[in-house]
Amino acid sequence: MHKGFYRVPDMQFDLEKTKDALQEVDSRVARQSPLGERDINAICLTQIPGDPNSITGGNVRGLFWTRPDHTGVEVQRDDPIAEEKYSDFVKLFEDTYFKEIYDTLISRFRLGRIRLLWKLPRTTLSWHRDPEPRLHMPIITNPGAHMVIEEVSYHMPADGSVWITNNTLYHTAFNGGEEDRVHLVATVLDCNMSIFD
Repeated sequence: MHKGFYRVPDMQFDLEKTKDALQEVDSRVARQSPLGERDINAICLTQIPGDPNSITGGNVRGLFWTRPDHTGVEVQRDDPIAEEKYSDFVKLFEDTYFKEIYDTLISRFRLGRIRLLWKLPRTTLSWHRDPEPRLHMPIITNPGAHMVIEEVSYHMPADGSVWITNNTLYHTAFNGGEEDRVHLVATVLDCNMSIFD
């Protein structure tokens, strides 16, 4: 096992059905242009019941810490998210395979927000850390798409498998390929951190 990466045993989803669901969801939602501060190339699959604003703006991105310059001083970005309140699957997507995936995941894990996250070709995230670990299910990827946790770089394959990553450590993700990298990403609440030992 690679430090910070844990492959969930006995959990496998149908990749072709997942890709079909991704196309369907993407066709129903206009993601923002890659230009402009509001864009993070994400679509939320869960929301706070009765609160459509819970899947917009900073709520999509969420709280994180970063060291943005040469001083190494850590700064907070965005506000805390009430992850435990994200218990409603977005009705617009209930007829897709993602609802089956959601039902399976929440039967095994206590999850917060569940999002589809795009990493555009030849782009990277900031060096940052999050309040909780994240569950990843790669849907579209390429050999140049890696996640880096501290000093470990790893490529999670798009094969229907599910991973938990220790995002409480400093990390980034980059897509060095020439097609989008798309993962289903969920916040894992009450994670047993010993899985990373």
